Amino acid sequence: MVEVTSSRPEPDRGAKRHCCARAGIPLYLLVDREKKTVTVFSEPKDDDYVADVRVPFGRPLALPEPFAFELDTSELF
Repeated sequence: MVEVTSSRPEPDRGAKRHCCARAGIPLYLLVDREKKTVTVFSEPKDDDYVADVRVPFGRPLALPEPFAFELDTSELF
């Protein structure tokens, strides 16, 4: 699942992430426009994700399986 923060980013950062984890969605990718970061949450357990990796816009982000590729975030500036 991919989420881009709205003008009210708190639900995107919290409630939506927890709902995705509860649903067993393996990856939650959050593009945070306010913080200028991209985060991939993985390994859902109960109502959250066990692992997360965050990079600032402009840095590549390695996505885990089943995608297993490097996401270029340089266009997000």
